[in-house]
Parts: sequence; structure tokens; C-alpha cells
Amino acid sequence: MLARRDIPPTAIRLLVLDAMMQAKQSVSLADLDNMLDTVDKSTIYRTLTLFLGHHLIHSIDDGTGSFKYAVCGDTCSCDVADLHTHFHCECCNRTFCFTNLPAPMVKLPEGFTIESINYVLKGICPECAARKG
Repeated sequence: MLARRDIPPTAIRLLVLDAMMQAKQSVSLADLDNMLDTVDKSTIYRTLTLFLGHHLIHSIDDGTGSFKYAVCGDTCSCDVADLHTHFHCECCNRTFCFTNLPAPMVKLPEGFTIESINYVLKGICPECAARKG
């Protein structure tokens, strides 16, 4: 995955990517810091910044005050056509990527150009709903 995005592999980059892939959901910097207790937080942040710049991951502002990050698909270039819907569970605080649900497009007045879309739905995930009964 790193090679496809022209990112030279290092031990830290492989650790961060592996942790993100194993999480199977979006993760915050704090999540990664907890998962990778032998790696300095600033190193994780620099790695995330590199990954973002090469479109290996995308960031999600889910309104919690802490960006979440998720690994992009192989064909994603993080342009507007690749943007998708996210869901933030207000019970467990997890944020999910719904890559099969494109973010809705809005027709803007002439002269405006969309650079990114942050489309986050908020509610309760199925696991939390089942626990609540």
C-alpha cells in the first residue's frame, strides 16, 4: 500500500498503517498513541501528515474536536468524487466510513468550487442500540 502511494516504507510507517488497518474503523491521534505505546506521539502525527499528503488516508472532522483518520481504498485520490458519508455514534464515540454512500453534492452558485466535503451523520450504531435494548 505504501509503495502504491510513493511512500518509502519505514518501521514506524508500517506500524502506524498496520494499527489503522487492524482497527477496522477510523482512529484518532490519541487512539493511535494508545495502540502504539512505544512510538512517540509527534512521530505518529508526522506519519499521519505524510499519509494524508499522499492520499493513503483521509481525515474526518466528526465534530468531537478530534480528527479521525481512515485508510483510503486503492482507487481513492481524496478528490470530491471520492468523498463518502461518515457516521458518528454518540454513544460509543466511534466514527464509521460508509464508502458505499457518496457524500451528497450541492449545486453551488457560479464561481464557487468545492474542494472537500465533510458529511457526518450522527446517531447510535447497531452495537450500542442492541446494548440499550
